[in-house]
Amino acid sequence: MMSLETQQFKLNRFLLLIIGLWPLQQSNLTRFQFIFLSSVLMMSIIFQFTTFVTSRCTPDFVTKTLSSICFFSTFAVKCNLFYLNIKAVKNLLMKLQNVCNELKDKNEIAIMKEYSCNAKRYTTALTIFGVCSASVTIIAVFWSNICFIILSKNVTQLRHLPITVEYFIDQEKHLYLILIHISVAVCIGIITMLAIGTMLITYFQYTCGMFKISSHRIKRSIPINILENIESKKLNLILKGIISAVNIHRQAMKLSELMASKIEKMLFCLIIVGVVSLSLNLFRIFQIASYGDDIKGILFPLIFVTFCILYMFIANYVAQDLTDHNNDFFAAVYDVQWHEAPLHIQKLILFLLQIGSKEFTISVGGLFVGSLKCFATLVKTSVSYFTVIYSTQ
Repeated sequence: MMSLETQQFKLNRFLLLIIGLWPLQQSNLTRFQFIFLSSVLMMSIIFQFTTFVTSRCTPDFVTKTLSSICFFSTFAVKCNLFYLNIKAVKNLLMKLQNVCNELKDKNEIAIMKEYSCNAKRYTTALTIFGVCSASVTIIAVFWSNICFIILSKNVTQLRHLPITVEYFIDQEKHLYLILIHISVAVCIGIITMLAIGTMLITYFQYTCGMFKISSHRIKRSIPINILENIESKKLNLILKGIISAVNIHRQAMKLSELMASKIEKMLFCLIIVGVVSLSLNLFRIFQIASYGDDIKGILFPLIFVTFCILYMFIANYVAQDLTDHNNDFFAAVYDVQWHEAPLHIQKLILFLLQIGSKEFTISVGGLFVGSLKCFATLVKTSVSYFTVIYSTQ
């Protein structure tokens, strides 16, 4: 038996426990942990909004501030909306565990373990990337101070902040506390995006494994040696094989659609905020590169843009992978020797092929269909908005 919590989701469980969002272990302590960490993240956004109260709102100032606010907002949207659906995610994980428990055939278990290994590779690679990103960000936040300590530069460099914030205190005197808060907020945000993102990737990898098992079952249900000398007993075996393949295929579709429906609001908000953030930060990069007066200030917009594009690509790639696995099932149905089977088996296969004419996709509100084409559309839209913003400069 495959234990999702202790074996297959081990790294995902660890990441989600850090922020108090592991669905299968919710207590008063983990709830307090989540509230505290999300409060730290929300305060970093609030203190960026307060700059509009104390500063002169020029177009450059507004775009600079909103570019970082939108990026930090993606963290807040993801953690809070996931938390609101944590019970539903728990139920879906339990259903996935039940599907894994029902697998008895060693080949099917091997297929599921293969996709489990794929999920672990995704999680490990993205975790390493997340740790490196957090390290680079923290170094960038404290870069002026590191230069001051190592090269004994002028103290005025200590006044530099990576983003525009207003804490209503003496920022020069309490600069280190402000930098620590910004660094902690960024780390919480990165861990949140990493933990929830890899959790969803792992879940959908298991549903891809279910699609693969359905293809395996349909291929095994009508072997050539049975068709050569068909009998009633062999006919029953064919019917049972087709039924079992259809059942796990339907389960895979249902689990994918249920998970997509539970995180639909989160994904919709992330798409909107992500596109706005990407557009504004592209504008900031072009603006800094054009004027060349604050080259070191280009680092954070560049990190924001890289993060947004990577996250959009991975999300749409996972959705595209689900669609491709569903298509593989119907390709397997077409490839079996169904034309040599009895007439009522042929009718059943033709019925399955007719169902396969309708493409299975993961959509968000019926507006965005997860695919590599959607990724290209989102990037194109972001660039278009960036062009509009630049033209109004």
